[in-house]
Amino acid sequence: METKRNKLLWEVIATKMKEKGYHRSPEQCKCKWKNLVTRYKGCETLELEALRHQFPFYNELQAIFAARMQRMLWIEAEDGSASGSKKKAISSDEEEENEDSEGEKVSKKKRKVKGNVNIGSSSGSRNKLVSSFKEILDDFMKQQMAMEMQWLKAYEAREEERRIKEMEWRQTMEALENEKLMMERRWREREEQRRMREEARAEKRDALITALLNKLR
Repeated sequence: METKRNKLLWEVIATKMKEKGYHRSPEQCKCKWKNLVTRYKGCETLELEALRHQFPFYNELQAIFAARMQRMLWIEAEDGSASGSKKKAISSDEEEENEDSEGEKVSKKKRKVKGNVNIGSSSGSRNKLVSSFKEILDDFMKQQMAMEMQWLKAYEAREEERRIKEMEWRQTMEALENEKLMMERRWREREEQRRMREEARAEKRDALITALLNKLR
């Protein structure tokens, strides 16, 4: 439980902050102090340069805690009654810090639960995103398959047209080859007939010459 003295302390701090132009509630000031103390304790194991880069208020908090330690030593040197009352005040501060640390743990747990809820909601949105992406991908694949089918049909039509043209060209070439063979055969036949006629004329000529020579004898 927060003591009345500490509550008044945070109210005074909030009032001082308001005078400086920073409108903060006592609870906000208290939470800020807890965060600073937590960061200070987390930076105690680091090197000095890293501390200054990690936590810029390290030196100020170190001075505050050093002053508190000196005050505790001074209280121990005092007599019993005065030291008892002051130790009680310091113990109340320590109890408050312990309560603050416990409250901070609870707040961390709440943030963790909230984070889990956010993770659940983000996972739900991620699932929706994945499902929408799958739908888009399915539509894209369907369009690709339709385009491939159209391309395949066009390719088959072009191949059929090419095959028909090639067949026509082959038929034309075969016809030309046959015509060439026929012309060559006819030429050979004419040549054969011409040769036979020449041989017949040569035989007749030889026969006439032989007959004339026989008459001249």
